[in-house]
Amino acid sequence: MIEIKNISKSFEGRTVLDGISGIFEQGKANLIIGSSGTGKSVLLKCIVGLVRPDTGTIYYDGRDFTNADKDMKTEIRREIGMLFQGVALFDSMNVERNVKFPLDTLTVMPEDEKLDRVNFCLQRVGLENVNKRMPSEISGGMKKRVGIARAIVNDVKYLFCDEPNSGLDPQTSILIDELIKEITVEFNTTTIVVTHDMNSVIGIGDKVMFLYKGKKLWEGSNTNILDTEVQELRDFVFANKLVKHVTKD
Repeated sequence: MIEIKNISKSFEGRTVLDGISGIFEQGKANLIIGSSGTGKSVLLKCIVGLVRPDTGTIYYDGRDFTNADKDMKTEIRREIGMLFQGVALFDSMNVERNVKFPLDTLTVMPEDEKLDRVNFCLQRVGLENVNKRMPSEISGGMKKRVGIARAIVNDVKYLFCDEPNSGLDPQTSILIDELIKEITVEFNTTTIVVTHDMNSVIGIGDKVMFLYKGKKLWEGSNTNILDTEVQELRDFVFANKLVKHVTKD
């Protein structure tokens, strides 16, 4: 579980986040939604420690991450997996080396155990026998799956996904959503997904936080979001063209 309390952040006098509090639950897909420029990515960066909030505190399972010393922050960061919007694979490394990178930098695991873990994670995301292929040799959807494998390779407790469906066609987006949801349940991670894709909300949004102009205006789930009376959220929801969310056979 991750808890945030009264998170605020301004840049050059412009308020981007204004007193946001909330709880992101373990074993659930926790979505942060809102239009572009409403503070979603800044909030995510505050939670993972890339940006320090002006006010407020972030807790990882009761541990004060915001004010923690260097050793505690390092310990928590080792428990974090991140899927970046652009995937951020290393072009000069093959798939195997990309996935193994967190193990090389954060652990002293023996090489054979690293490779076993890499193969397990690649198999888990449906990518077998692609270890030696380069990022330029695989599709956008496969790159996302490699990114997910890399994010979970270190047996993480917390999984962050920044716009995981960016640049993907609707069908591939659904597959990525379902994979994120399956991994969240299977490994009991606290998963936070930043998105503006209503298909993801309807498909996997166990908990949904809606941001509008830096404020949290609504919190709920995909079962009640379509019934909201918050006008700003209604405008956001119904301005998005929904694509039927189907399940894999």
